[in-house]
Amino acid sequence: MDGYGFAGGIHTSGLHTLPLVEGRAAAGGAFDGHVPPGYAIRILTGALLPKGVDTVVLEEHVTSTKSAAITLRGPVKQGINTRPKGEDAREGQILLAPPRRLNAADIAWLVATGVAKVPVYRRLRVAILSTGDELSQPSDAVVPPQMTFDANRPMLSSLLRRWGFDAFDLGIVRDDRAAVMRALHDGSQQADAILSSGGASAGDEDHLSAVLNEAGAMELWRIAVKPGRPMALGHWQGVPVFGLPGNPVAAFVCALVFAYPTLCALAGGTFPTPLGFYVPAAFTKHKRPGRHEYLRARLHDGAAEVFASEGSGKVSGLSWAQGLVELGREAQEITLGTPVRFLPFSSFGL
Repeated sequence: MDGYGFAGGIHTSGLHTLPLVEGRAAAGGAFDGHVPPGYAIRILTGALLPKGVDTVVLEEHVTSTKSAAITLRGPVKQGINTRPKGEDAREGQILLAPPRRLNAADIAWLVATGVAKVPVYRRLRVAILSTGDELSQPSDAVVPPQMTFDANRPMLSSLLRRWGFDAFDLGIVRDDRAAVMRALHDGSQQADAILSSGGASAGDEDHLSAVLNEAGAMELWRIAVKPGRPMALGHWQGVPVFGLPGNPVAAFVCALVFAYPTLCALAGGTFPTPLGFYVPAAFTKHKRPGRHEYLRARLHDGAAEVFASEGSGKVSGLSWAQGLVELGREAQEITLGTPVRFLPFSSFGL
């Protein structure tokens, strides 16, 4: 603080006068002398405490000054308005232990303690592809009515960038088993993980799950989650493959719930559990047992509203939502005011 420094504080009330030593202590410049007991020195914010000083009284608390003395009112607590050396970190202390993703506050702390470099993992590389003969993209010159715009690849690419990963696009892969195998091979040669959408169910044209099954690379298929039942988890040539559902809402939810924590762990970080909190429901629902459910939701006046439709093809609900309401596997009867668990998108690194 800008003010005057002296030693020992002042233990009695009333006015006290302290003579000033010559000179001052300012930030960036050390005071070479010594402040004798019973004397004070002019001191400015950020200055090192001179020898003989352990207390600073604010400039505005000095009631009157003379040319070579100050007058102030006691008592003044010893050590006030000072910061001890090493108060924020001890010599030899581990500041940040892995696994940890560095944020702005971490970087500030490292620099403030004089750390110039730290070892880090390289940025995770993730390949993205979509499967389906029906898929098109807005940049195509002609889009027949039977085609569907592929929203998943741009959505997943945006998610990956927000999570701090490098994404590269393998494009749209047609419903052909050999083409799917080539795409997986290309992805496994260039990436640390592969995110695919579509082709993960058991239909005639669901080639991703078929290819993984034939290669003995399938680890998990069909999960008890809504939206997202057709989902394949496996490996291709040692690279994790997330076969997300083709419907954009289901792909989005499964990417948050399954891909995000796993990719964080692959990148050298922790396996994060989303932080949620309970709020009153602003909706009613009869939930059947058997599956976890995630409803697109947002908060209004402290309560959770849900999107009007649970259809997993309505992408507008993702844009409308601020997070997800998570419902467990058990049957539930939700009425207005029932406590429900709300997971903001920020809990998933967004």
